[in-house]
Amino acid sequence: MNDDALTRYSRHILLNEWGVEAQDKLSKAKVLVIGMGGLGCPAAHALAAAGVGHLTIVDGDTVDTTNLQRQYLHTAERIGMSKVQSAKIALNAINPLCQITTIAQRIGDDKLNRAVAAHDIVLDCSDNFATRHAINRACVAARKPLVSGAAIRFDGQFIVFNAADPLGESACYHCLFPEHGVDTQLEDEADRCAVMGVFAPLTMQIGNLQAAAAIKWLAGVGTVPVSTLTIVDALNSTQHSIAVPQDAGCTVCASSTATQ
Repeated sequence: MNDDALTRYSRHILLNEWGVEAQDKLSKAKVLVIGMGGLGCPAAHALAAAGVGHLTIVDGDTVDTTNLQRQYLHTAERIGMSKVQSAKIALNAINPLCQITTIAQRIGDDKLNRAVAAHDIVLDCSDNFATRHAINRACVAARKPLVSGAAIRFDGQFIVFNAADPLGESACYHCLFPEHGVDTQLEDEADRCAVMGVFAPLTMQIGNLQAAAAIKWLAGVGTVPVSTLTIVDALNSTQHSIAVPQDAGCTVCASSTATQ
């Protein structure tokens, strides 16, 4: 680690629980962030600023005026630009030591599977149910940890899944929200935001929770609760957590564990 890096990350390195070793682990990490909207912007910002070595950001959309209320890596001058290109400009300005790779499209199963397998951890900052399930399947197949977040109106949710759990006991996203289940609360958040709205500080809170979990996981510092759903009520300033057990009949993670 050179002098520039030591100075840049000094406030982390000074932490008794952190030090140079943890920072060095972070500098060698590869993180995949899918979605450069309300959650992806604060998550990518925190990851890049903290010193993640390689950050791959994925989004097929372009910057729109309505995004600027909460997606703070984007600016009015970049309306119409690809979200990943806009985010890369902002992230490069924040930390040129972080290598940024952009994928300006919604990636399908084959490309998604390859992308997930090539990274150490995945942050799902997407805004629709189908994408969440595709990401979950890819993470289970590649045995990669998945950090999932969601926000609509004043309601936010955050959870970490560990497909690499040596005991094979970690739940997956499908255990929590079955793909063909009746209750699909998180489906099509982009459309729902357009109709119902979303509280901007909430998206930043959830995105930062996702980033904090990923940073601690990669650096090997502190505790990252797995299969624990954190529910945030930003209107009433409350937060509580619920343990999510693995579904023994899950067609995604239970069948995968049985064949390992």
